[in-house]
Amino acid sequence: MKKVVLAYSGGLDTTFCALHLSKDLGYEVHAVLVNTGGFSKEELETIETRAKSLGIASFTILEVVDTYYQEVIKYLVFGNVLKNATYPLSVSAERILQAKSLAEYAKSIGAKAVAHGSTGAGNDQVRFDMIFQTIVPDIEIITPIRDLKLSRQEEIEYLKKHGVSMNFEKAAYSINKGIWGTSVGGKETLTSSEFLPEEAWPTQVSETEPKEIRLSFEKGELKGVNGVNYGNPVDAIQEVQALAAPYGIGRDIHVGDTIIGIKGRVGFEAAGPIIIIKGHQLLEKHTLTKWQMFWKNQLSEFYGNHLHEGHYLDPVMRNLEAFLSSTQEFVTGEVRVLLKPYHFTLLGITSAHDLMSSKFGSYGEMNKGYTGEDVKGFTRILGNQTAIFHKVNSDD
Repeated sequence: MKKVVLAYSGGLDTTFCALHLSKDLGYEVHAVLVNTGGFSKEELETIETRAKSLGIASFTILEVVDTYYQEVIKYLVFGNVLKNATYPLSVSAERILQAKSLAEYAKSIGAKAVAHGSTGAGNDQVRFDMIFQTIVPDIEIITPIRDLKLSRQEEIEYLKKHGVSMNFEKAAYSINKGIWGTSVGGKETLTSSEFLPEEAWPTQVSETEPKEIRLSFEKGELKGVNGVNYGNPVDAIQEVQALAAPYGIGRDIHVGDTIIGIKGRVGFEAAGPIIIIKGHQLLEKHTLTKWQMFWKNQLSEFYGNHLHEGHYLDPVMRNLEAFLSSTQEFVTGEVRVLLKPYHFTLLGITSAHDLMSSKFGSYGEMNKGYTGEDVKGFTRILGNQTAIFHKVNSDD
């Protein structure tokens, strides 16, 4: 029997794939869950139990949360990356590392094939395939959902026929959990007009009283929350998520252009990532120069889009990461955030590197580093070319 490594999450699609690959296609299935965060110990145990009940050869969990942060998330924070000014790349970012980890695992066990449960209408199929064809070009890629053009209902009927027991009502929504957010797809996201119902969101709203939290950044990385210093930024991210998610913060539906050229919608819940990115961005507004901010915005948008479309292994990404890292030298300070049901407010920052220093003047109040005559001369020179243009062309 040929070995196949299956990207397995325990959801409807990958459960179907595990059964189909072993029972219908005769493969020796090695299911691998690449944990990028978001799963509790109990959830992982439940997923493992279900996987083993499907008659697979093995089930493995690859813990890559720290690697995910160091190789991907860190740069998304440095770049304040929000796709279409909305989406923190919750799924697209983790798919890259999942594919990379799966490819390396497949090589280590001598697998002849890798499989994933992507459909033929989304972005994940491209992300997985691009990483696989680069790292393991000689291994076959199997995609049952895409190749058989299956609907979720058809998958449910197949699993029921084979006696698989799971919450099929919940399976009506495709949920992907990770430390950088959870995506939610369902019948509403297939339309242009409907919003996801309250029960579809992974975290229900349980906090109603406003709460202030403090985020401490060191050279662009979140290292502390509410005065508690975390050695590992991953722990700080999880703490922000735990504090903010019960307020229903970070819920939205991203509308974008897919890699294959069609429009798509996906719901997401990302309280921690949204607050961290916005807090980090506010701190940068105070600590970076105008031109640092300008070029960061241009290059970060390209970085986020290139990552979103699966080009993580393009060497230009390492060049951009070096640039983003170099901009963070003085991005150190504390950001105050007020949490309320369904929204948050950035209250302000404190930083030793705050360029809005009163010793140089106060905006709209007074200046200390120049005179009125300096401004008159500066303004005349600054507007000189525009004035010349209008004088020369006044008759026209």
